[in-house]
Amino acid sequence: MKLRYIMAAFIVACIGTGCDDKLETFEPQGDMGAPTTVEEITSEALPGQIHLTWNVPENAQFSYMKIWYNDPLSKETIYNVVSKGTFELVIDDTRARFGDYEIFYQTFNANNEGGEIKSIKAQSGIAPVVVTESRKEVKLSGNQLSTNAQEPSEGPIANLVNGNTNDFFHTRWSSPQIPLPHYIQIDFNEEHQIFALEWWNRVVGNSDGFPTVAELQISNDGNDWETVETLSGFAASSGAHVTTEYVDAGKPFTHFRFNVTSTTQNSSYFHMAEFKFYDVELDVYDPETVELD
Repeated sequence: MKLRYIMAAFIVACIGTGCDDKLETFEPQGDMGAPTTVEEITSEALPGQIHLTWNVPENAQFSYMKIWYNDPLSKETIYNVVSKGTFELVIDDTRARFGDYEIFYQTFNANNEGGEIKSIKAQSGIAPVVVTESRKEVKLSGNQLSTNAQEPSEGPIANLVNGNTNDFFHTRWSSPQIPLPHYIQIDFNEEHQIFALEWWNRVVGNSDGFPTVAELQISNDGNDWETVETLSGFAASSGAHVTTEYVDAGKPFTHFRFNVTSTTQNSSYFHMAEFKFYDVELDVYDPETVELD
């Protein structure tokens, strides 16, 4: 079996030479007698880690302690060396899938003479899933957009996709007013499922009419709608730029609504400068299920 670190009688030679950035840097000194045994180490399962803690007996005589285990992931023996004044160690990059880890430990005096070798069984918490995403903008045209509340005097909805943050879309503020919710609807020519949004608020001197809550709704026929996410807590001020987390609708859709249900100052309308829609691809790496060599 390959050893990643060789740390027993040669520990003094290793100190200060960069054997492992997790090894403590200290000079073994004092305590020349028979090393006192640390009687019990306890473990706690953390996500992708094992947390070890122990108590050092009062008047204990040893200089340092070596802790090691056979790692089923790397197929190596991993060594850690800690000083007498250390009371815990976090072992990284572990997996719940491997069940019990047998962890050995042994105290040493300043002459590098070892005491009794002891061991415990410990388990890791589930290692976190790593999700990497990539986004691709879906180019939109004005004829794909519609709304239930276009203001007839200004701010046509096509302004949302013309690349100009100096103009704007405005829902109806003139009489007769239409109560909220007001929506931006996109009719796609293809299916989408995992998506993200980006928008720019209108640059304006007043503070009313910025969206504060929006339902994200999907449909496949333009008649029956389902809310898959409700957004709130985003920036709602002049010129604000908002990029959302990705949303997995759970199924494909061909129609989408950004349905605004609340605005700043409780205005019965909203306005916006630019709006973008992104397809999102996810690369999911699960350390607990990925095939091993």
